[in-house]
Amino acid sequence: MTVFHSQHAVQADSAVAIAVLIWFGTGRQPLLAVYRFVRSLATSRRFLAFFAAALAILIVNTFEVKLENAYGVTYDLTRFMTGWEGGWHVWLQHRLENGPLTAVCTFFYVVMFQSVMLASLAIYSSMRNKRLFYAFCTALLMNYAVALPMYGFVPVNEVWYADPRVHFLMLEAFPSFERDYRGLSGINNCFPSLHTSISVTLALLASRSGIRRWAVFAWANAAVIVFAIFYLGVHWFTDMAAGVLLAVLSSAVGRKVGARAESNDRKREKGDAPAD
Repeated sequence: MTVFHSQHAVQADSAVAIAVLIWFGTGRQPLLAVYRFVRSLATSRRFLAFFAAALAILIVNTFEVKLENAYGVTYDLTRFMTGWEGGWHVWLQHRLENGPLTAVCTFFYVVMFQSVMLASLAIYSSMRNKRLFYAFCTALLMNYAVALPMYGFVPVNEVWYADPRVHFLMLEAFPSFERDYRGLSGINNCFPSLHTSISVTLALLASRSGIRRWAVFAWANAAVIVFAIFYLGVHWFTDMAAGVLLAVLSSAVGRKVGARAESNDRKREKGDAPAD
């Protein structure tokens, strides 16, 4: 069951998903949230600085695979890191594999993962929740800052690549994945699972948003994505566990930084601190 025929289809679906998620999270039309986000960038240097830092690490991520290919290590730690797991992925796919489930998991893996990230930015800025906006940018930066060096020096291959009994089900729903998406995620970029860490980070922060429906959705999204990384034959349990730990650490640091940044904003507004 093919869901995406090209990266353009992924981008189109992501745009629609982001708009729907912003409406769902704010209860307002998406363009208003986008306007408030842009306005915040234009009127607050601190707001702009946090966003620029998060954007910068995402840009660095686009070059990670190229840098790894040029200067990366040649050893393979897959067996060392995951040899204890056995063949449970084979059992999982044998029991559950079917077209609709593959389509749903692929959709969440390639569309909802990035859409919830971007929608979170718009939702928190639209609701004028500076603390969570700062926390989100900090946590996102920390997730990538920890994971990217690990991908270079702790190479762990994806499950399907390491175990021929496991199928890379992504290709059934997104046949051009290797051509259109692989440049952002190397075959040995498994430990830790960024799909896990970022999805759980978003859920942890959403729980502090005061928007119950958004928090419930964020946790449901994280749960589906964690299942998808196993079902599609991408990640090991070891990767997921490391991703959860990274999410807990990143969100905790993010909340602390966010609270301090928001406090500084309040002092500035009262005239007790210099302008941004």
